[in-house]
Amino acid sequence: MKLIAKRLDVVEPSPTLAITAKANQLKASGLDVVGFGAGEPDFDTPTHIKEAAKKAMDQGKTKYTPVSGTVSLKDAIIKKFETENGLKYEKNQIIVGTGGKQVLYNFFMATLNPGDEVIIPAPYWVSYADIVRLAEGTPVIVATDISSGFKITAEQLEKAITPKTKVFIFNSPSNPTGAAYTRSDVEALVKVLEPKDILTVSDDIYEKIIYDGLEFVNPAMISPKMKEKTFVINGVSKAYSMTGWRIGYGAGNVEIVKNMDTMQGQSTSNASSISQAAAEAALIGDQTPVAEMLKAFDKRRKLIVGLLREIPGVECRMPEGAFYAFPYITGVYELPGFKRLLAEKKETSLSKLFCDVLLDKYNVAAVPGIAFGDDKAIRLSYALGDKDIEKGVARIKQMVEDLQK
Repeated sequence: MKLIAKRLDVVEPSPTLAITAKANQLKASGLDVVGFGAGEPDFDTPTHIKEAAKKAMDQGKTKYTPVSGTVSLKDAIIKKFETENGLKYEKNQIIVGTGGKQVLYNFFMATLNPGDEVIIPAPYWVSYADIVRLAEGTPVIVATDISSGFKITAEQLEKAITPKTKVFIFNSPSNPTGAAYTRSDVEALVKVLEPKDILTVSDDIYEKIIYDGLEFVNPAMISPKMKEKTFVINGVSKAYSMTGWRIGYGAGNVEIVKNMDTMQGQSTSNASSISQAAAEAALIGDQTPVAEMLKAFDKRRKLIVGLLREIPGVECRMPEGAFYAFPYITGVYELPGFKRLLAEKKETSLSKLFCDVLLDKYNVAAVPGIAFGDDKAIRLSYALGDKDIEKGVARIKQMVEDLQK
């Protein structure tokens, strides 16, 4: 008897979570490990948000809520969309889940049939393709690279569309590259999408972490027709440093939301009532902490990119958003020491080999680019202090120097 379901044959455990867990394990053993792996802000959740959670507990808001979210949180989400994005939704178009990942998972479980194709620009967030596979869809990966700013073009999108295409995934600012699309970039993609019978998922989780005054734009914001075919996913994890609170939300077609509600009702039911109260406070409360975190991230962004650019064989573009650097290390792959490692280890992924050695010998945790669909790079989260960034990049530089021998 086969104990494990066949659907799990096509998915892998999250590499980002695995690397973070290993780094934490090494830290617990007493090693001085610099962790560039975690995709979460290092700041505490703002005080007024924690106070809202305490108040909710004191008021006895500890019971089940409607599966798709409390009325008051939905009202806060609706207000956020209208005031910040110019998008108007009704309550039956909103769903709240246990993190943005669950909302995305439920969306695909509710919409995909076996063989439906989902266009995913690469580099991509690690869970996109595996969630599509679990929902019996077919990921169609469209490669971008550093020369295009890690952004899919209208021509690439048009070419990837087939009669089986059901969904296009749009993520800006991007995890892992930090790339953000301009309004003209989005308008070019919408020109391709608008006439097609295709859904778009817009993953806006890094919406508020965007630099240099760049305007945030998603496909739903371009035209009413496009809004009808776009499902927007967001959450409070990144902007408000609330990763552990596990609140994400989505907005879109009433029928899709209704069936996502059914999916969620048969799996987890509602997200935590206390976390929902905290999320409501995050959305409607003081936004000053968001601006302060953004200022710190901006400083770190410039620091880490500047340091990485000083390493021979490393090429790194300045990210427009999020808190990740995605340096290309193809020059390192040509070094004598790396070629010897490759011959010894028999590893098929160059970026994985680099990250394995980096962690095992230099106590620095980074995520191999292969996890995001691009083996030429590694991902470094700069959601950590300046001193750790300097120390960690110095160790990467030392590794590269050692590989030159």
